[in-house]
Amino acid sequence: MALLSGDDIMQSHVIATSTHHGHYQECKMETQMEAMTMYQSFSASRRRNRSSTNGLGTNEKGQLGQWGRAWEVDSFSLVSILLLLCFAPFLVFYFVMTCDQYQCSLMDPLMEVYTGKTTPLDIWNQAASFSWTAAKIYAIWVSFQVVLYMCLPDLCHYFLPGYVGGAQEGARTPAGIINKYEVNGLQSWLITHVIWFANAYYFKWFSPTIIFDHWIPLLWCTNILGYAVSVFAFVKGYLFPTNAKDCKFTGNIFYDFMMGIEFNPRIGKWFDFKLFFNGRPGIIAWTLINLSYAAKQQELYGYVTNSMILVNVLQGIYVVDFFWNEAWYLKTIDICHDHFGWYLGWGDCVWLPFLYTLQGLYLVYNPVQLSTANAIGVLLLGLAGYYIFRMTNHQKDLFRRTDGNCKIWGRKPAYIECSYSSGDGAKHKSKLMISGFWGVARHFNYTGDLMGSLSYCLTCGFNHLLPYFYIIYMTVLLVHRCIRDEHRCSSKYGKDWKRYTDAVPCRLIPGIF
Repeated sequence: MALLSGDDIMQSHVIATSTHHGHYQECKMETQMEAMTMYQSFSASRRRNRSSTNGLGTNEKGQLGQWGRAWEVDSFSLVSILLLLCFAPFLVFYFVMTCDQYQCSLMDPLMEVYTGKTTPLDIWNQAASFSWTAAKIYAIWVSFQVVLYMCLPDLCHYFLPGYVGGAQEGARTPAGIINKYEVNGLQSWLITHVIWFANAYYFKWFSPTIIFDHWIPLLWCTNILGYAVSVFAFVKGYLFPTNAKDCKFTGNIFYDFMMGIEFNPRIGKWFDFKLFFNGRPGIIAWTLINLSYAAKQQELYGYVTNSMILVNVLQGIYVVDFFWNEAWYLKTIDICHDHFGWYLGWGDCVWLPFLYTLQGLYLVYNPVQLSTANAIGVLLLGLAGYYIFRMTNHQKDLFRRTDGNCKIWGRKPAYIECSYSSGDGAKHKSKLMISGFWGVARHFNYTGDLMGSLSYCLTCGFNHLLPYFYIIYMTVLLVHRCIRDEHRCSSKYGKDWKRYTDAVPCRLIPGIF
């Protein structure tokens, strides 16, 4: 989930990043063997050195700092966390409200308040309030996704070549536990959308515009669930954790509430909070939300613009790709290293479905019909970004799985062999590829991601800033992560990292940055 967290701001994670946006790890924890070495080192250290917080000593914290969130919180981090907790919900409300009341203009409400034409209270009172109808819709939606997640084992992997689903193992946790997951997200997505289209064209149980028609009341419902699950996870971490050895406590309730205490909170054997909330209510809804926007555009204007079709197609490709690679997702930072707190719980319920779909919302209020040339250009930009994103990560995955014994762009890949020391002082070696897309720029997967993000925004034209929040946010997030990750890689690899950056001098854009 790509919400800039307190740990992002203070650079306290040592492991680079993946998000709900599917970003891959860059240079840390290259193999499961390295993870096991670190865990074994932690276990030995724990027997030698015990201290205060969570029963861990300074040496242990230094080693386990590579896992998940921080052990200690500085004042800057605390202020950042408090600001996010206080203002992130209002930011989401403000963006949605501007479309509902001001045709998606971000400046008009501010100017009206400044000039005295209205007051914040007037704006608040004009917004739709919580409704029990919206609550019933959302309760049915979440319950339906729970049923699909828990009660229907995956069948797609039996007949879709190349798809990996069904019961899968995750990465080893810091306590040495390997959790099992039922990977059936693609199946859930397919069933949900078959029912959606069957209803729209045949059964007529509900209007295809149902999501848009209750959008602001649904915002209150998603906030209720986001805060409820975050509070539950917080209390559960203290009173009845799934595995106490995988919990982290800083002693600061605000930080622990936001970044989470439990590593893998579960109910029963299969209901995993992180996998469910990261992927199901928000990302499956993403494409349904866009379809509801398209239906509303058809209802209001009698047609669907090519820009709305582009948003549905380009973002739909991303969502399907996410579920196609859900088994891989089990090895990313969201599952392997993030603890479950407000950052994931509220972010997945509210931030993702409301802010990642701003382009479609904007196009309902401001329909844009692109010229044929512009539409083709936007489509090609989005497809090119997706291709770069997917192939860049495929090349790294192939290189790691074969230990470099493969072909990238028709030839054996070149790499720089690096050495580093783990927490127990043991020496290890790692390979950093400098071929294929990884020879073009050091984070070229991020470049492809940003190209796709920009294509979503360009569908909306240039009359308002609101649809461009997404590319601005993603640029800040990913550039920050580039710099943060490279600082850590430099500390880890030393002079070998300098050799690597000399071989691949650019971070994101060849010849520029």
